[in-house]
Amino acid sequence: MSRRTEIADVLAAPKLNETVTVMGWVRAFRSNRFIALNDGSSAKNLQVVVDQEKFDEELIRKVGFHSSIKVTGQLVESMGAGQAVEVHADQIEVLGETNLDKYPLQPKRQTMEFLRENAHFRMRTNTFSSVFRIRHAVAFAVNEYFHKNRFYYMHTPIITGSDAEGAGEMFRVTNFDPENMPKGEDGQIDWAQDFFGKATNLTVSGQLQAEIGALAMGKVYTFGPTFRAENSNTSRHLAEFWMIEPEIAFGDLEDDMDLAEDFSKYLINYILDNYMDDLEFLDKRIQDMEKNMKKEERRPMGLIEMLKFVVDNDFERITYTDAVNMLRNSKPYKKGRFEFPVEWGKDLQAEHERWLVEKKFQKPVIVTDYPKEIKAFYMRMNDDDKTVAAMDVLFPYIGEVIGGSQREERLDVLVSRMKDFGIEEEELWWYLDLRKFGGNPHAGFGMGFERMVQFITGMGNIRDVIPFPRTPKSAEF
Repeated sequence: MSRRTEIADVLAAPKLNETVTVMGWVRAFRSNRFIALNDGSSAKNLQVVVDQEKFDEELIRKVGFHSSIKVTGQLVESMGAGQAVEVHADQIEVLGETNLDKYPLQPKRQTMEFLRENAHFRMRTNTFSSVFRIRHAVAFAVNEYFHKNRFYYMHTPIITGSDAEGAGEMFRVTNFDPENMPKGEDGQIDWAQDFFGKATNLTVSGQLQAEIGALAMGKVYTFGPTFRAENSNTSRHLAEFWMIEPEIAFGDLEDDMDLAEDFSKYLINYILDNYMDDLEFLDKRIQDMEKNMKKEERRPMGLIEMLKFVVDNDFERITYTDAVNMLRNSKPYKKGRFEFPVEWGKDLQAEHERWLVEKKFQKPVIVTDYPKEIKAFYMRMNDDDKTVAAMDVLFPYIGEVIGGSQREERLDVLVSRMKDFGIEEEELWWYLDLRKFGGNPHAGFGMGFERMVQFITGMGNIRDVIPFPRTPKSAEF
């Protein structure tokens, strides 16, 4: 097959009046004359002009929606609106036909739910090709940022014997025959006979193991798949998702917040600087969707405006206690407009987080020092014995995107907290050893990768920013 030029390269540095060969999928074929061709390398299509006298009707008939074609022709300046250059086709070869009578996708607007059911084709649409180009770019920027800042990429186990979150919503990993599970004299399953000699699960977090790396190499990060067996069908939850978890030795909560703010801005700026075509397409998509919505149902600002809102503002830093007081003194609270209660000791809900960001401060917000009862055992206890040195980073529209803390480095306090959570010392003996031998103050956070991609792309459902979503009763593809 002759050498092809990717459409992104044709558009970025057009060589007028030269012959080019391009290949891609037909996004549209207007009047049997103008082909909108896309090969996935760019949000923009390349227009191919077809002189019908050069090609027989049978070939033209095969150039259908999402068929795959190869085009060779002269690249010239376009006389029409909407594109700077176009290819005048001299040769067209159909590499793969599409029978529209059987093809699930049609040349019309499809619902998000329908596209999820046909996830093997949805990347061919303008929306999802933009989303997944941006997903790739965010992942690249994650690794680039940490490499530039001398963090070491650490692959933590996917199979684990510990529950980092203490929530218990984990997927069991076993090679036992489900029809014949060995049991001990007490009638309970004898996990000692299992493959790993103990009960194991798919991980919910690589944080605990990342602390091992940080307390030896200074700064590490994990970036890998995590799993949560939470029977939730909301637009914010997945059973399989990716987490970014940096850990820094010799750091406290202030260092953690500084890192979270700098990291978040870096990711967003990378997309603003390098993927504006995709952002502009997704921004327009949202505007078109919201034309007929009531004002209160629309997003607080446009997509690109929202991204700049994050990178152009210093993040406000407030304590959880101050946040609760502000919320209880707010107009929405006094007028009963909040759906969920605002009480000290209860976690903040998305509606509370958005009010703080969009109404109260009009900038991203970091809330610190949460009640110990609603946070994990490993978070450092504050001197008031009521709160822990935790922090959540809140963005407009989406709410929390990062959760982190200074870790509890004091052995006696950590052991006490584990007892409060019903965690046996033997289960995490190695975690306690980190405090016994060469421990030090350290901190870290977790960013849900899909949550950040969802924010950057403006997609309304987290299932639409991962190629093949895993949710309750759904594990296709």
